[in-house]
Amino acid sequence: MEVGVQVVERWILARLRDRTFFDLADLNRAVRALNDELNDRPMRHLGQSRRQLFETLDRPALKPLPAQPYELATWKKARVHIDYHVEFEKHFYSVPYTLIHQEVDLRATEHTIEIFYRQQRQAVHPRSTTRGRFTTQLEHMPPAHRAVSDWSPERFEKWAEQIGPHTAQLIGAVLVSRVHPQQAYRTCLGILSLAKRYSAARLEAACRYALPAEIHSYKGLHHILEAQLDRLAPTEPVPDIPPTDHANLRGPAYYQ
Repeated sequence: MEVGVQVVERWILARLRDRTFFDLADLNRAVRALNDELNDRPMRHLGQSRRQLFETLDRPALKPLPAQPYELATWKKARVHIDYHVEFEKHFYSVPYTLIHQEVDLRATEHTIEIFYRQQRQAVHPRSTTRGRFTTQLEHMPPAHRAVSDWSPERFEKWAEQIGPHTAQLIGAVLVSRVHPQQAYRTCLGILSLAKRYSAARLEAACRYALPAEIHSYKGLHHILEAQLDRLAPTEPVPDIPPTDHANLRGPAYYQ
């Protein structure tokens, strides 16, 4: 093969080295003409040209190309969460809700995500590169959007109320931020589980800190707790002070 590259360099590239081309099509025409000439040139040690050898030896042995071009795929195992979605590269794809808690196989190509359970395909989605979002098919949802396995928006709200009013307010904001409340279950579980790690009092303080800043994500609450921002005194809003009449105040008329 290296000798073949050397032949092309000598009989094609070297012959074109002093020519100037102004577009790729012009260059391709010149290369194609010299390439045909090279393939039709008889080889002294074989007495045949490269084209003759291809037609008599290679072409009869060739098989037709596949109907579909080969597509590179990545496989990954995932467990279906209570919101009947699985995660691939920080995006969430729905599966039939009957597969909650089951382990499935994901096959990801450049354009699609396929989900298999026991070697049977259960779902296929267009692949998305948007992180933190959901791709949901309506037929994967429970009938009438009812919660499954005893999980529901009301249960999350009651759980949050037991921690404190700020936590309840934040969880409520998370639930209404999604098209379907089930898509928020993963985030709600993550936020409420922080009470076990840091205590309910600290989570309530973190929610109080997060609400004015409109921080409604697990990652944001976790950062507040790790940085101990919840221990800071709440910032009181600065009241608006009306302007005071004073001899040194020029007023807007001065600049007109």
